[in-house]
Amino acid sequence: MSKIKVLWLSCVVLAIVMVLQFSLIYWLYPSRTTDQTQNLTIVLDAGHGGVDNGVIGKVTGVKESDLNLKITRLIEEQLKNRGVKVELTRKDYGGLYGTLAEGFKRRDMEKRRDIIRSVNPDLVISIHMNKFPMSYRSGPQAFFQKGDEDGMRFAQCMQSALNSFTGNTHISLSGDYYILQCVDKPSIIVECGFLSNADDEAKLNNETYRQQLSEHIVKGIFTYLYSL
Repeated sequence: MSKIKVLWLSCVVLAIVMVLQFSLIYWLYPSRTTDQTQNLTIVLDAGHGGVDNGVIGKVTGVKESDLNLKITRLIEEQLKNRGVKVELTRKDYGGLYGTLAEGFKRRDMEKRRDIIRSVNPDLVISIHMNKFPMSYRSGPQAFFQKGDEDGMRFAQCMQSALNSFTGNTHISLSGDYYILQCVDKPSIIVECGFLSNADDEAKLNNETYRQQLSEHIVKGIFTYLYSL
């Protein structure tokens, strides 16, 4: 058998194994409280807030900060329904900076850090919206702290769940992120879509789409937990 055929068969087998593993995880995916979910504590961080709008939608002018909170609340509800203890860094549309004196953005981030550390969670997920100079980029994407192997595995599992929803082939990416360095626990950022892309913006403004997206983010969480 030629090397090309062996390589092709190896790729096919690997793909089948991954599909079966992912299907098994989805079959085990809890729809209610279990012993495992009752022992979980997760921090959800809705990025930005207050005067810090984040990215602004090109078509509707929707604020990233508002969408972040809406999706975070949907994820919170689903996790709590499964018995998971959930803590939010931001619970309303305001920021965490106190006053608008110089350095308010840094104070906002430090407050988020303090909340995360006080909870000492098992997982941290920070919810954001993305942008790109070219409008063709679309779809949700997961990010992890460079050098963090647990965060990398978490982001990869999350990306698999997100791709199963959108049909994209995105990969999770690494970088240097303050919010992912608050505790020594798996922490990721989920950029839920590109507000620089009109189609993504329209979807993210749709309540049904946000609900479906949040469900797949929750599936991404349990995909990671069941992979351990």
